[in-house]
Amino acid sequence: MTGAPASATGGAGSKPAPAGKLGAGAVDEASLWNVANLLTMVRLLLVPAFVVLMLQNGGYDPVWRAWAWAAFAVAMITDVFDGHLARTYNLVTDFGKIADPIADKAIMGAALICLSSLGDLPWWVTAVILARELGITLMRFWVIRHGVIAASRGGKMKTLAQGTAVGMYVLALTDWWGTFRFWVMAVAVVLTVVTGLDYVRQAVVLRRKGLAAQRAAASAEAGPGTGATGPRR
Repeated sequence: MTGAPASATGGAGSKPAPAGKLGAGAVDEASLWNVANLLTMVRLLLVPAFVVLMLQNGGYDPVWRAWAWAAFAVAMITDVFDGHLARTYNLVTDFGKIADPIADKAIMGAALICLSSLGDLPWWVTAVILARELGITLMRFWVIRHGVIAASRGGKMKTLAQGTAVGMYVLALTDWWGTFRFWVMAVAVVLTVVTGLDYVRQAVVLRRKGLAAQRAAASAEAGPGTGATGPRR
């Protein structure tokens, strides 16, 4: 779009070109500060705030834990809205593509590590969830040149289950709520493992298709050249 004004003015000289470049830079800079990216930045800032609130007074003060839950809940809510806004209003940026998954993993990882360090959650649960999340993120980068692995319904259910379970543990619920949160976390762990295996399957299939397409394209490009020289006997 930056080339249109330059051609419209008919300027073939050197002055209109820099103006066009400055305009493109201004557009790119402005697009970074959209509402979706701002929500992602808020979520990143909530990570250290959550840790501080969570660990106040040794980490077992119910009042401070309630404030920590509020910070965690806001982070989870912004995770829903920033992605929806970015897709709906075409606010997707390179910064958002990188920062959004980092913010998601950071707030969840901080909550799980805090809970396990306080003895509220077994370390193996934290290890399973974090290994899955980090592994899938690396796998997305592994196959990104072949395509994008879309978020499945199971993945969305996993995210909801994880957020609900971790939030209940952050609140340090007792009595029958303590039993209920255990089963919610059990469901979250099962969904974490099942959806993780499904993502691995999708990644392998996507990479195979991508490599097959590349080989086919390479053969098609090489075909005319080899045909011109004629068959060798």
